Amino acid sequence: MGQRTNYSTGSPWEDIVGYSRAVKVGNVIEVTGTVADDKGQLLGGNDPYLQTKFVLEKIKETLEKAGATLEHVVRTRIFVTNIEQWEAIGKAHQEYFGDIKPCTTMVEVSRLIDDRYLVEIEASAILSNK
Repeated sequence: MGQRTNYSTGSPWEDIVGYSRAVKVGNVIEVTGTVADDKGQLLGGNDPYLQTKFVLEKIKETLEKAGATLEHVVRTRIFVTNIEQWEAIGKAHQEYFGDIKPCTTMVEVSRLIDDRYLVEIEASAILSNK
């Protein structure tokens, strides 16, 4: 299976819910659902594009801590509270992944953990053996 490493941000929610920001096992890294929150502060306001950009930056930083880059991402999962905002969210996703083109899914959900969040994204990455 390979060695397991958990990556934490120190958020109190990680212990309350029992999760890690990311988990690396062998050459696979899974990044948990990520929203536009920084230490309890909403970033990006009511703008789905800005929220998505912040989320993807947060995912990028997490991957770097685990020894990966966005180029290692093979799948993203995008949860949105209003599918009519798909173009703004997709635009931000394209800016980060336009040349990488991971598999992705975007689905509308009835709500996220806080009504201010418009988007939540998960990512899966695989480190190459090269």
